[in-house]
Amino acid sequence: MKGNLTQFRSYPGSVQLLMVNQFTINLGFYMLMPYLAQHLSGSLGLAGWLVGLVLGVRNFSQQGMFLFGGALADRFGYKPLIVAGCVLRTVGFAVLGLVDSLPALLAASAATGLAGALFNPAVRAYLAADSGERRVEAFALFNIFYQAGILLGPIVGMVLTGVDFRVTCLVSAAIFAVLSIVQIRALPARRGDDDQQESTAASVLSQWRGIFANRPFLLFSAAMIGAYVLAFQVYLALPLEVRRLAGEGEFGTSAVALLFAVSGLSTILGQTKVTAWCKARMEPGHALSLGLSAMGLAFVPLLAAMVIPVPDGGAGLWLLAALPPSLAALLLAVGQMIAYPFEMDTIVRLSGDRLVATHYGLYNTICGIGITLGNLLTGASLDAARAAGVPALPWICLCTLGLACAAALYGLQRTGRLTGHALGAEPEPATA
Repeated sequence: MKGNLTQFRSYPGSVQLLMVNQFTINLGFYMLMPYLAQHLSGSLGLAGWLVGLVLGVRNFSQQGMFLFGGALADRFGYKPLIVAGCVLRTVGFAVLGLVDSLPALLAASAATGLAGALFNPAVRAYLAADSGERRVEAFALFNIFYQAGILLGPIVGMVLTGVDFRVTCLVSAAIFAVLSIVQIRALPARRGDDDQQESTAASVLSQWRGIFANRPFLLFSAAMIGAYVLAFQVYLALPLEVRRLAGEGEFGTSAVALLFAVSGLSTILGQTKVTAWCKARMEPGHALSLGLSAMGLAFVPLLAAMVIPVPDGGAGLWLLAALPPSLAALLLAVGQMIAYPFEMDTIVRLSGDRLVATHYGLYNTICGIGITLGNLLTGASLDAARAAGVPALPWICLCTLGLACAAALYGLQRTGRLTGHALGAEPEPATA
């Protein structure tokens, strides 16, 4: 941790602030969102389909608007979009805690999603711009702050929600309000380089045509969908497997908590070391392929556990319910640690350092759509496999997905499509 702190202090003040901002953003978000569904169904008494609608609106407004948020950041600068996103989330979270009518809840949910679409691409483009040649290392450190917020947020939220969920909403809103003020006062205004600034005079549609013509970027985005589908299984398939074996009581809750602790703490403790090791030994594309391979193989422990008879209870049952999923969560985290910094760096390189925020926005939209479809298929396969008596099938499919995406990334690296060198020779629709 001391080495991480030293590295953190070596970056410019803007980069340091962006990292602390991301920790605070995730802290405020994850102290509220895990408990929102229970508030909507319990305290407000909404039907299940209405709860799904409110949560779905938030997800749709964020994933659907990432491209617009990135384009706005490239046109108007990164700071205004970061501040606007935090202000909007301040309002959205406050409203979620104060209203009980469905239209107001839907509007607040949409606002919180749109907020993420505004500041996420801008934060990453700003970080990439100000970290310079240390971009990979900066994104590795950024991921530590990101995961720390995810890890701490639900714990704080659990304490506050024990008092009243409205308290959680208002505290979260206050966090975003303070964050907005700090960024207005302390975050320097920032745009991309001169070529990128020149491109902001072009129409948004012309810019998008150029990005959609960037075939290496689109191929890379498609190959990386698997990483996000696999990573999300820490929240979907792995908890379901734990609950299947351990039940819904305190026994199962403890085992699920262990999943999240393993995932978050391993990243906080190991991210910078893993990144340094990979950067010293392999090309970015090979690191990405290795990361996806590790994520695919993360489900092998669950396959191996299938051959063990399920104990009736006691320590044996707890170990079977907790250890294979926790090992899978650890391997998923290792795969993400390997891939994430190189993933963020590759997007910048494939953009040719032009319209970086827009590229991040489109990338998030593509992966968000992939996550939605992947989760629907994963959930359906879990149910169908149990009913058909082939419970190993979902884990085999997830392993195959990871290895197939790893092979695709290896192929892109071998054919030179991940270098970004060809971008300078492309036509100029993005800057027309």
